[in-house]
Amino acid sequence: MAGLDLGSTGIKVLIADELGTEVLVRQQPTPWRAGPGGTTELDADALVGTVRVLLSTAARDLRAAIDDPVATIEVLAVSGMGETGFLVDRDGRAVGPGIAWFDPRGRAEIETLPEHVLDEFAGRTGLPAGAQVSVAKLIYLRDAGVDLRTVRWFNLPEFLAMTMGAEAVSEYSLASRTGLLDQDSGKPWLELIEHLGASESLLPPLVHAGTPLGAANASWVPDGFLGAQVTVAGHDHLVSAVSGGVISHDRYHVSMGTAEVLLRVIDEPLSFDDRAELARYLINSVRHVIPGKSVIVAGVKSGLLMRRALQLSGITDRAGRDRLDDDACALPLEGALDPGSVEVRGARNDDGVLFLTVRGDGVSPAELFNAVLRHSNDEIRLLIDVMDRVIAPARSSLLTGGWAGMTSVRRARAAVLPGLVVSGRDQDTAYGAALFALGLLESDLPAAVSRGSA
Repeated sequence: MAGLDLGSTGIKVLIADELGTEVLVRQQPTPWRAGPGGTTELDADALVGTVRVLLSTAARDLRAAIDDPVATIEVLAVSGMGETGFLVDRDGRAVGPGIAWFDPRGRAEIETLPEHVLDEFAGRTGLPAGAQVSVAKLIYLRDAGVDLRTVRWFNLPEFLAMTMGAEAVSEYSLASRTGLLDQDSGKPWLELIEHLGASESLLPPLVHAGTPLGAANASWVPDGFLGAQVTVAGHDHLVSAVSGGVISHDRYHVSMGTAEVLLRVIDEPLSFDDRAELARYLINSVRHVIPGKSVIVAGVKSGLLMRRALQLSGITDRAGRDRLDDDACALPLEGALDPGSVEVRGARNDDGVLFLTVRGDGVSPAELFNAVLRHSNDEIRLLIDVMDRVIAPARSSLLTGGWAGMTSVRRARAAVLPGLVVSGRDQDTAYGAALFALGLLESDLPAAVSRGSA
């Protein structure tokens, strides 16, 4: 079985055997197209082409690794980033680019919605009304000339699954990221869709993560994956949270990719008023990938800021990152310079722009990196304080994701997160998706997820 993760930095596929044991992982860079002012887009053909190369490589390497020239994948589960997706016409073609969730476009456009819709937005959807939600990108594309009456919206994992030959669906956790889903009813918010000038079919039929969607039979699907049963595993951070088994209700699951997400699992949706209150602080309350569960999701763009700090320091490879990690750990987290020598802003979830103020000499790459970590710690403390006013405080934290491999990052987060432990897996989202594939293979998702903790 295989788990595919359409991530903001890279696209990963993890292949596991029927016992849930990881066999291999392969990765390709996400083929973004950068533009001015932080605008970032994804071309549908480029996405499919990248996945085709990735799956071809994985199938070839699998056969070599297990010495079986005809080994094939039986089940594939697709996970990935939220908010980004494609508008698709009746012929299944994308009619515009996939705009990155961190792209600033849509910030002004969403404010054009009627005042009463904006007033209800957070309470109904569990999301703050801002540029990140898919609705903002839809309004931008509509104003750019796309006729929303004749198209449907697919989040990236749903689009990729459909393009492989699976059924056209909208999965609950991904639909929760769009701003189009009413959290109380679990149905599309038709009044908002009407204000967009779209039809009721804008969202395809809603399904739970792990629902069987048919076979990967498209002509572009490479040998080794052709004929695999396909499912959508859901939103990447939430899928990552099931990679170690069922997460306890008093634990933070902290997933550190381009975005850093703090996640709490709850048994039922919060009230309208609680969702609205959390959204004031850019905290989401939405559907989980596990049916019947909801999640509270707080985010900061620390991964994006850390990446830009590395680039600013001329560090573009793993060896350079490892040297910086050692240098950062050799310094105290609070820095060795006079207070105020370097200040950082930009980690808020509605920001993502790295703002630096340097007032003193001696600001080395290591000092800069620690300053970014301190700033994101400050933002995380604020989010934790807000969440603790709504639900009981967490007593432990599990840190996952690519940045969790850095000792300096783990040191910083241990200063702000309770009872911190670090995941032993490099690719929690891809592995979590593989567990959904295993659940489809065995028709028993809870057993497959429980196996993840073994």
